[in-house]
Amino acid sequence: MEIILKYFSDFTAHQLQQFEKLGPLYKEWNEKINVISRKDIDSLYEKHVLHSLSIAAAFSFSDGTEIVDLGTGGGFPGIPLAIFFPNVKIKNC
Repeated sequence: MEIILKYFSDFTAHQLQQFEKLGPLYKEWNEKINVISRKDIDSLYEKHVLHSLSIAAAFSFSDGTEIVDLGTGGGFPGIPLAIFFPNVKIKNC
């Protein structure tokens, strides 16, 4: 979680809470269905969440924008971007 705050700091308390919940949630589900590589689960925030948020460093989406996330794997980058841009509609296909 600290790695995210190193590069992004303008989160609401609700967004921080959502990001904090991702770790335990992904660990739980990864044990059941292997959502991401088991060797990557300990670096979830760096290799998956932060990399997904790198899109937010390059692009800013206006409220109401609709984005299609084609071929999403394990909810990346869609889930972190949906947390970062709560007023943007992200469709996973």
